[in-house]
This record gives sequence, structure tokens and C-alpha cells, in this order.
Amino acid sequence: MGRYGLLLVATVASVAVQGVVQPGSVQQIVVTALAGGTLVLAFHAGSLAPRLTKAVTVFAAAAVAVAVFRATAGGIGEGAARAVNAALVALGPPAVAIGLLRELRATQEVRIEAVSGVLCLYVLIGMAFGFLYGAIDNLGGDPFFAGGTPASVSHCLYFSLTTLATVGYGDFVARSDLGHTLAVSEALIGQIYLVTVVSLIVSNLRRPERRPAGP
Repeated sequence: MGRYGLLLVATVASVAVQGVVQPGSVQQIVVTALAGGTLVLAFHAGSLAPRLTKAVTVFAAAAVAVAVFRATAGGIGEGAARAVNAALVALGPPAVAIGLLRELRATQEVRIEAVSGVLCLYVLIGMAFGFLYGAIDNLGGDPFFAGGTPASVSHCLYFSLTTLATVGYGDFVARSDLGHTLAVSEALIGQIYLVTVVSLIVSNLRRPERRPAGP
């Protein structure tokens, strides 16, 4: 499994935990640990400077420590926890993008690793918006969703990914102008990303060379 393949596995695991595991102290710690893990893996996959990778590793470890402290002792609000998770995930896409550009320039061809990388970037963007929506709900004073729908981790992730994919089921709707603006921005990012970056990468995927058959 390549660098971006491992990152993709960690990203999918993070989505699964947020969407399936019941909210609670254990989920909060695991979600933060996976968010920190994806950040560190993103910087490793992007082959960024060691000092930057070390800095984000320290940041991720500190975030997990804060999550453990919050789960055991309390005193830290849900909004602050969601904001930290949003920051952890949001730092990943730039690192992945830089790594992909370097790889494409070096190899002058699109390999399966690049496909895994662009998929990781796409899902990480959706996760970052999901945490941001939750932070706004808890820090803004008013509910993020219209109708008083609770902005749980799973609800925010669901709303974010369906918005990013421009599916628009309509069962969750942002209430405020800020929420509308963020949702529209995410939808535009998702649509443009899919029809340009992903389609370009996939259409130029290099097929493995066939070895000549033996005698």
C-alpha cells in the first residue's frame, strides 16, 4: 500500500467512526486521534519538510491530549473541540496537493497513487467543512441547521459530504447567511474539483505495461 493509499484508509476510517459510532467520550477521542493521524499521514505523503511534519505531529498529539482531558475532566466546550478538529483536517489538503504536484512533475505521468491522493483530498475537504459546521453551531449561539436539527458529528458530516457531492437531499438545511455561504462555497468546490481535477487525473491514468508472454 502506497503513501496515499494508507492516507485514504485512515480518511475512510475517520468518516466511518463519525457516521456510525454513537456520540460519546470514546468517539470524541477516536475522532480527534484519526483527524490528527490523517494530518500527519498527509504531511508524510506530501514529503514536506521534516520540521513541518514534526510541527503538525506535535499539534496532533496536543489535540488528542486535549480530547482525552475533555472526555475525562471536562471544562472544554464542544465548539472548541470541533474547531480544533477542523484545523487538524483543513491542514491536510494543502499538504496532499503539494505532494501530488511534486509527484506529477517528477514522474510526468499519472499513477494509481495520484488517484488515491486526489480522492483523499476530496474527502478531507468534506470532513473539514463538517467540523466547521459543528463549530459554528456550538460557538455561534444559534443552531446551524434550520428547524432546530441537532448538529451532531454525524449530521454535520452527512450534510457536508452531500453538499460537496452536490447531491442536495434537502433533509438538512443551513439556517443562517453564513451557513448558506459556506454550503454554496463547498458545493462549488466539490463540483469544480470533480469535473476538473478528478476527471483529468483519471483520464490520464497510466495503464500498467504488459509484459511479453514467455515461450
